[in-house]
Amino acid sequence: MSTRTDVGYIGLGNIGKPSAQRLICDAYTAHVYDVYPPAVEELVVAGALGCGSVAELARACEHIGVCVRDDAQVEDLLHGEDGIFAHAAKGTLIAIHSTVTQANLLRWANEAAERGFNLIDAPITGGAHRAADGTLCYMVGGTEEQLQVASPVFLTSAEKIVHAGPIGSGIALKLCNNFMQYAEFVVMAESARLAHACGLSVDVLRSVGLSNGVVNEQMHMFATGRNAMAKTSTEEEMDPYFGSMGRLARKDLDCAISTAADMGVVLPTAEFIRDRIESVFLAKDESRIPD
Repeated sequence: MSTRTDVGYIGLGNIGKPSAQRLICDAYTAHVYDVYPPAVEELVVAGALGCGSVAELARACEHIGVCVRDDAQVEDLLHGEDGIFAHAAKGTLIAIHSTVTQANLLRWANEAAERGFNLIDAPITGGAHRAADGTLCYMVGGTEEQLQVASPVFLTSAEKIVHAGPIGSGIALKLCNNFMQYAEFVVMAESARLAHACGLSVDVLRSVGLSNGVVNEQMHMFATGRNAMAKTSTEEEMDPYFGSMGRLARKDLDCAISTAADMGVVLPTAEFIRDRIESVFLAKDESRIPD
């Protein structure tokens, strides 16, 4: 008789797919779903059980991870005739990994509790390579009991789990983290432009910045990767890569600004970065890209 726990994962994108793949192990039977069938098929080959619908996955699993793009997609997955709320068993734990607004997260948690489910916020940071390596960081909002139940699943792809506090705290922490990250990218891009104009390279900035803590490797990777592609690519050629990341960044910053407004807080720097971030990712402001 199998002692594996049935765990579901919805959303097999850049971070979701490698995270879900790490659930394919002796402890769990991984059930996966995505609107893009080839992503599901790839994990089925690796040993997961592919689901043809959200309802099928929800009926089979006692822990469901949701890693989709935005508030609207989470809303659709939870509600409706084929949604998680309509088909999951009472007591199911639903972990929202998506970057969304805190207001919607809190509403979903209340709706889940009314139906007998446990919904927590568990956004993640670290990127696809760290998901594949099992070294992500999870930021969790929920009770200690919910954290204890969810942590073994998270630890398949995490090296660190931060219990931020009660429901809603995890997503608040993620929004703050992403705001700082995108601010770093904007500053790194503009600093690289000034360095180039003065005859310096991005690598020189990195050498000093790593020494004094001003620059981190992710900032350097962003600037060098973007610049390398921009030198030989049109904006249209860059769009599927850096353009899509820029649109995601704008969405994340919108979530931070909206959540701040709900708290009576104004984030003028976040608003400025939000309005520029797509151009920064696409190197639109660069008349000359450094060699």
